[in-house]
Amino acid sequence: MNKFIMGLLAFVFSTLSLAASAEDVLLGPSDVLKISVYGNPDLALETRVSQSGSISFPLVGQVVVGGLAVSAAEKRIAGLLVGGGFVLKPQVNILVTSQQSQQVSVLGQVAKPGRYPIDGKHSLIDILALAGGVVAEGGDNVVLIRNRNGESRKEMIDLAAMVRSGDMQRDLDLRTDDVVYVERAPKFYIYGEVQRPGPYRLERDMTLLQVLSVGGGLTARGTERGMRIKRRDAAGQMQEFKAKHDDLIQVDDVIYVKESLF
Repeated sequence: MNKFIMGLLAFVFSTLSLAASAEDVLLGPSDVLKISVYGNPDLALETRVSQSGSISFPLVGQVVVGGLAVSAAEKRIAGLLVGGGFVLKPQVNILVTSQQSQQVSVLGQVAKPGRYPIDGKHSLIDILALAGGVVAEGGDNVVLIRNRNGESRKEMIDLAAMVRSGDMQRDLDLRTDDVVYVERAPKFYIYGEVQRPGPYRLERDMTLLQVLSVGGGLTARGTERGMRIKRRDAAGQMQEFKAKHDDLIQVDDVIYVKESLF
């Protein structure tokens, strides 16, 4: 099979896929529709769906299209034209030029937070890409709030683990009014006798020795003896204990490096 035929088939399949997804689109408030009736240019109309889900169409008046697929809305308008005796065999075509009703919200640590249309099938990765991706301050975890049948359910998705493993089962398809929230990356704090004290991003399975490296190492007066970690327990109380090189650092840990007495 030559490249031209392969390219032509790819184009045809992609066109059919887009057409199929357009047929599946449900119309809703604020959607902008371009409507035409073949052979009847006087019935051409560009309109916006009202908050009640209806449009005003020539000759037939108010037509409820909210909640209908594009194909179903075309049939409804055609039926009203026939029923009123206005057009014998109308061929109604609806093009959604701006879909405002089918949107998801993307918040948190992304380049372009906001609301994004999901005309057709869009997954979590698709929407994050539309939002410009996760910024440097973003963490590995994404909170997905899914609204189904009037109920909200919260799911945590480890984006980094999913991409690293190549297992995309958690790349869930999104629907209208879903909310995607990218959390801020977890941090730890180091102060005392280190070259660069301050807050830093906490990487996975980070040890105290790695933390010291991130902080630039000890100052000339610093000592690894008697280093301390301050950490809140499950009850929210601050606990302090002696630190060892292979200790795993947790979110919001505070590491203190003492000054050598000698």
